[in-house]
Amino acid sequence: MEKAKDNRRTRELTGKIILGFSLLSIGLSILSLAIILGDAIIDGLPYFDLQFITSYPSRFPEKAGILAALAGSIWIIVLTTLFSFPLGVSAAIYLEEYAEHNRINRLINLNIANLAGVPSIVYGILGLGLFVDGLRLGRSVLAGAMTMTLLILPVIIIAARESIRSIPREYREGAYALGATKWEVTRDIVFPQAFPGILTGTILALSRAIGEAAPMLAIAALVYVRFVPSGPLDRFTVMPIQIYNWVSLPQAEFRGLAAAGILVLLVVLLSMNFVAVYIRNKHQVRM
Repeated sequence: MEKAKDNRRTRELTGKIILGFSLLSIGLSILSLAIILGDAIIDGLPYFDLQFITSYPSRFPEKAGILAALAGSIWIIVLTTLFSFPLGVSAAIYLEEYAEHNRINRLINLNIANLAGVPSIVYGILGLGLFVDGLRLGRSVLAGAMTMTLLILPVIIIAARESIRSIPREYREGAYALGATKWEVTRDIVFPQAFPGILTGTILALSRAIGEAAPMLAIAALVYVRFVPSGPLDRFTVMPIQIYNWVSLPQAEFRGLAAAGILVLLVVLLSMNFVAVYIRNKHQVRM
C-alpha cells in the first residue's frame, strides 16, 4: 500500500515537472515570436503604406516598393496550389484506399516520409535540372511553381493520409452494406469527412512554400525586378528574396523596407490562411 502511494506521488511529481517544462517552452516560444513581430512592426510600420505596395524596387529607399515581389509570390502560390492539392490528395486517396500493402507500396511510403524532411535547397537544385534545363521552361514562374510543388507535395500527402486514416472503418462498412461501390464510398463518405484535415495540412504546406527563398535562389529568380509577371513563362522574384536583398544593403533605410516587406508577407500569409480556415469551417458546419 505504501509503495503504491509512493509510486503515485512520483507520477504526480513527474507530471507536474513535464507540465512546467511544457508551459515554459510555450511561453518562451510566444515571447520570442512577440519580440520578432514587435521589432518588425516598429521598424517597418513607417514604410508600410500604399506607395510601398504599388512601387517597384529602387536604389533610392524613398522610392522603393515591393510590387514586383508581391505579384511574383502570388503567382507562385496560386500555381503551386493548383498543382499540389489535386496531386497530393489523389496520391493520398490511392495509397490509403486502393493500394495493396506490398513491398513496393511500403517503399513508396518510406520515400514519401523521407522526402518530407529533405532540405529545400535540394528541391531547388532538382527544379533547376528538371524544369529549367530538362523541360526547357527557363527561369520562369511555371518552373518556380513546379519546384515548390515538389517541395510541399510530401507534406500534403502525409497530412491527407492521416486525415483519411482517421475516418472510422464503420462508415465505410455501413456504406458497403447499403450497396455503395469502392469509389462511391471514397467520394461521398471518406473524402468529405477527411476534407477539413486535408485542408489543414495543405494550409501548413503552403505557408512553408510562401516563405521559402532557397529553391527560388537555386532556379535564379531575379533580385532586382521592375515588372510584374504577365504569364507563367515570365521571369519573376518573390518576397523572401526581395527582403533578403534589402537586408544585405548597407543603408539603414533598406532595413526598414525589409521589415515592411516582412509585414506584407505576413499579411498575405494570414489572408491566405483565413480564407482556407473559413472554407474548412464552412464545410464542417455543412457536414
